[in-house]
Amino acid sequence: MEFEILGINLSCVVSAISNGEFPQKDCALDVLSKALGYCIVAASIIVKVPQIYIIWKNKSIKGLSVASFELEVVGFTIALAYCLHNDLPFSAYGELLFLLLQALILIALIYYYSSPLGARTLLKSTIYCAVAPTILAGRINPVLFEALYASQHAIFLFARIPQIWKNYCNKSTGELSFLTSFMNAAGCIVRLFTSIQEKAPTSNSAWTR
Repeated sequence: MEFEILGINLSCVVSAISNGEFPQKDCALDVLSKALGYCIVAASIIVKVPQIYIIWKNKSIKGLSVASFELEVVGFTIALAYCLHNDLPFSAYGELLFLLLQALILIALIYYYSSPLGARTLLKSTIYCAVAPTILAGRINPVLFEALYASQHAIFLFARIPQIWKNYCNKSTGELSFLTSFMNAAGCIVRLFTSIQEKAPTSNSAWTR
């Protein structure tokens, strides 16, 4: 008899426990991976809330790198679009949806407290608003989509550098939220495990399925 909750097949676990045995390794890892995946998705709903609150409360973006937050938005957009169009289970990428929404709120706040906005900022915002819907809908050349997905790893890496450099130069983290940074780091470690377990697609194989 199949026993499934939220796409997590617990049959092997229930069967093993009912027989007074430990579940087999593959079974236990699969269940653990999916459960952790949903935990990440749940936690992602609030992961950037501390950062949003600090900016809103202090009405300041002192010590924050605008470039870091902008690159995060680009990276989340590409990663979410790629996962959506490769039929991964929601538990394997669901946090990207909530992280993108919160990242957009953060950028809006950062731009608001950076006013007056320059022409360059307005241009970047216009380009994103024009291009993002096309990427999320998957209406681009498959080869280009693959290249974008391959680049998003570098985007997330370089998104950290401007903020690290700013912290170093200022000898302070300014309005940067420690709690958000900690949860981001913890989430990345757990997601690495679930991505391996869920066999997330690599950029050179997704379009050959």
